[in-house]
Amino acid sequence: MLQNIRVVLVNTSHPGNIGGAARAMKNMGLSRLVLVDPLTFPHHEADARASGANDVLAGAKVVATLEEALVGCTLVVGTSARDRRIPWPLLDPRECGAKVIEQAGEGAEIALVFGREHSGLTNEELQRCHYHVHIPSNPEFSSLNLGAAVQVLAYEVRMAWLALQGQPTKQAKVEVASARSAELATMDEMERFYGHLEQALVDIGFLDPDKPKHLMSRLRRLYGRSEVNRSEISILRGILTETQKAARGEVHKRKDQ
Repeated sequence: MLQNIRVVLVNTSHPGNIGGAARAMKNMGLSRLVLVDPLTFPHHEADARASGANDVLAGAKVVATLEEALVGCTLVVGTSARDRRIPWPLLDPRECGAKVIEQAGEGAEIALVFGREHSGLTNEELQRCHYHVHIPSNPEFSSLNLGAAVQVLAYEVRMAWLALQGQPTKQAKVEVASARSAELATMDEMERFYGHLEQALVDIGFLDPDKPKHLMSRLRRLYGRSEVNRSEISILRGILTETQKAARGEVHKRKDQ
């Protein structure tokens, strides 16, 4: 599916930006790069900025015109940083990612088109696109580096792809749920902790056993929703023990003192 998506850079003036775009693509699982009449390519600065995505650069297709770059595409999305006089279907980056993956999943060939560093795409070039996408950056400093713009759209494409594949968009925890549950303190361990906590609070004068009010109920609710594990219970019990010793005047100097 991601193989159906090509990133098209039009008339890029700085080879380093081509490398930056290649790196952004590879980060997000995209590999098809098409360069329309680049000023300088190949170039060592492109290789340096690619930083490991040299395979994307090596596979880049260089063409003379945008028409050549778009051959076979049934969905073309052009990036636009400015308002245009001619109304055109407009997407934000998230909508763009969803639209691209929706159609790529149906076998369509997709092009994400990025313009020149200083002037973007011309009106004529934008009219060759089915949709325009605008990255809502800070209006007081709205200009994005070409590689950064590619990164934003490639990220949204990947997020939409992960969602469609049913894959997690957050880093999975190392432990599985069953293992984690096994680490949680058992009810009997929690009861011993509550007993220890109550006695320690009495020892330091924080809890009046004749007028307990609802203190222990509130503390039970607090710890109950914290999913305390066995290691944490041991730490808490150790703190309570040392607190009781201090209350009895059994204060010991720390070993490092």
